[in-house]
Amino acid sequence: MTLFEKWKKEFDAWEVRAADLSKKVLGSPVVLEPTGALLTAAMRTKARTDRVLGDVWSAVGLPNRRDQERTLRLLTVLERRVIDLEEKLEDAHEELRRARGETR
Repeated sequence: MTLFEKWKKEFDAWEVRAADLSKKVLGSPVVLEPTGALLTAAMRTKARTDRVLGDVWSAVGLPNRRDQERTLRLLTVLERRVIDLEEKLEDAHEELRRARGETR
């Protein structure tokens, strides 16, 4: 058995023991409940902060995230409509060329 094979065997055994222990510890209600409460509090704080910042931006007269998302959505709709119109115009030009008997 080479040195690497011996090391690999020991590492694999350590990994199995570490995985079992971490599964027990991290799956325990003693760890999960406080962690869940902390995450919930952090997300509520972030939501509150986002709302306040949005209100501040609006009060200053700058677009907030909601305004930017709405504008982006409208730009996307306009872009799609322009592409559709370009395709229709191209089709109309092609039909006109065919009607005149022209080729490209």
